[in-house]
Amino acid sequence: MDNSIVIARHVNAAPERVSDAFTDPAHISLWWGPRGFTTSTLEHDLRVGGRWRFIMHGPDGKDWDNRIDYTEVVPAARLAYHHGRDVDADPSRFNVVITFDAVDGGTLVTLRTFFATAEQYQEKLEMGAVEGGNQTLSRLDEYLASADTVFTYERTFKAPRDLVWKALTTEEHMRQWWGPKGMTMLKSALDLRPGGTYHYGMAAPDGTEMWGMLRYREIVPPRRLVFIVNFSDADGGITRHPLSATWPLHVLSVATLTEHEGVTTISIDTIPVNATAEEMAVFAAAKSGMTVGTNGMYDVFEQYLATLQ
Repeated sequence: MDNSIVIARHVNAAPERVSDAFTDPAHISLWWGPRGFTTSTLEHDLRVGGRWRFIMHGPDGKDWDNRIDYTEVVPAARLAYHHGRDVDADPSRFNVVITFDAVDGGTLVTLRTFFATAEQYQEKLEMGAVEGGNQTLSRLDEYLASADTVFTYERTFKAPRDLVWKALTTEEHMRQWWGPKGMTMLKSALDLRPGGTYHYGMAAPDGTEMWGMLRYREIVPPRRLVFIVNFSDADGGITRHPLSATWPLHVLSVATLTEHEGVTTISIDTIPVNATAEEMAVFAAAKSGMTVGTNGMYDVFEQYLATLQ
């Protein structure tokens, strides 16, 4: 008995694209982990001897710290690493080898996990490692097949990146521009950290209230911001869309900031997580409306930025 678990799945995408999904934080945040989990990256250095530190947030609210130390990186072919808790010399860590083989117009992803002892192997089996691995590869497959579902938005501002980042991540600034155009802010409470939140409430001109929450997963000043968007109530509880019971409950946004000659571009990829097929379809059908709404919000953001310079 070699104390290993082998899980494989054929994915309808080229090895280069599948490999990128495993190694680019912009992709990892959108699919990594069993169903119900989301991921916050704390550090990512893809190279032999490099490290990925991250937190997995379970559907029960529990957080799991993780550390991966890369031992082999062959783009579009092979990835190997030690995986354990985010502590030095973790006695429970194990070894993983992932291969990407071009098969039948797609990629055969094979994930091999090796445990040091029979006891560790049995413990992981009892914890659901096989089902968790299968769910993770299933989410990868769904993510790669969902290119038409991702809502992508990009906008350029005549302002330095540090200032744009500050306006995106400081409560005194966010209350001045966040939310649909024409709404009045009722509450603005920010706790900017991985695992923290931005809880806000707004009122429409007719007095209708709307509450929402951002739950931060990754913060890399001044380059990258990852958060989950939820509708909320006044007490901070997560709720369904007030006008659509089939709108995804959790929507993940990855915002990237780049600067060139004092001009900053914000690129945002947004996709539902842990959503049903019906919810994914509803989200995909709403892209034109989301473009209008996002444009309106960033019109206000642009006007506000001008007052800060």
